[in-house]
Amino acid sequence: MFDAITLDQLRTFIAVVDEGSFSSAGRKVRRVQSAVSHAMANLESQLGVRIWDRTTKIPTLTAEGSVLLTNARRICAEVDALKRVAESFVNGLEPSISLVVDAIMPMRALVDLCREFAVKFPTVRLHLYIDTLSAVSARVLDGTCQIGVVGPAAHVQGLDREHLSSVRMIPVAASTHPLAQVKRRLSTEELAEHVNIVLSERGTSLQTEDQAILSTHVWRVADLGTKHALLLGGLGWGNMPEHLVRTDLAAGRLVRLQVAAWGEDTWLLSLTVVHRPEIAKGPATRWLLKRMSELCLRDLGPDPEHP
Repeated sequence: MFDAITLDQLRTFIAVVDEGSFSSAGRKVRRVQSAVSHAMANLESQLGVRIWDRTTKIPTLTAEGSVLLTNARRICAEVDALKRVAESFVNGLEPSISLVVDAIMPMRALVDLCREFAVKFPTVRLHLYIDTLSAVSARVLDGTCQIGVVGPAAHVQGLDREHLSSVRMIPVAASTHPLAQVKRRLSTEELAEHVNIVLSERGTSLQTEDQAILSTHVWRVADLGTKHALLLGGLGWGNMPEHLVRTDLAAGRLVRLQVAAWGEDTWLLSLTVVHRPEIAKGPATRWLLKRMSELCLRDLGPDPEHP
């Protein structure tokens, strides 16, 4: 008998409770009072539970009816949500988006992007990966991710690309490091005497050569968090995204080094959006890319390469 229960019965049940009487519920659902009474009698019969106390002038809910009301509201709400999801698919909304970004992307921008996306598109599942160098583009090339945000050193052959923003990399060392005590431009010979901490490829098939090395004594790490910690610990020097060490520089924990071999904008790295040529950009994908650009502008400032 339970299978014979209809959404119409449950919605009528809810209407009776919300409106306060069978007659008022009938006006809301556009039925005569007798039809509402008949629907409630059938619902009680099918459930095998007395929902209404009819000893009073106006029928009131029994204790069992109150419990069933909560479940009826939940079922109707879930069906309404199901209809909204189906309608969004009909209108071209993607069921899911997979995004992989290079770790040099500002995390504040990424966090805000994901938070806003969840509010804007609650029915679209966002799958997020954070990687470095060519491991980012590898996930797009093998189909694991639809959209990638890569740095300039990543291999992007076979992918469509569009400039997103630019990240300024700056050489830094802890304030306690010997190089931080030098208040002039540092020669390559001076830098070579100290450990150069660099971000290195994890070993994907699309290997990227190490970047910005001016020392034979190199420590290679696979993530920016480790590199940041080693630099703060005074164990070496290396390039870091300016937005990531801005607070450390202001607090005096890190010092920006002057490197004679590099100009001011030698390490201005371009962040690029990549995807396979055949990807169809639905409304959620288009919104994500537009908002990502806005948040990067907020956190990285005007783009010197693309004013």
